[in-house]
Amino acid sequence: MCRSIKTLRPPVLPEEATEDDIRAAALQYVRKISGFRAPAAYNREVFERAVDEIAEATARLLDGLEVRGARTVGTGGTVRKRAPEPRPDAV
Repeated sequence: MCRSIKTLRPPVLPEEATEDDIRAAALQYVRKISGFRAPAAYNREVFERAVDEIAEATARLLDGLEVRGARTVGTGGTVRKRAPEPRPDAV
């Protein structure tokens, strides 16, 4: 695992990951997989496209994750436990 990539979901991050956080993780991943810190000019387009696609997939993953026991900050700055989301019935 690339040690530069940090966990982007709560409770590790106190707040939601920003687009910059997600893009930085995607860039580190592509660098690790490709073996290039910066691509040559003739590889730049495919390198950037990979970073964009991985960042989009990461954002979708983070949006879809359910973190049990996560806390949210309510009005007035009080910390409260997040209400569980309804789960579809198992068939």
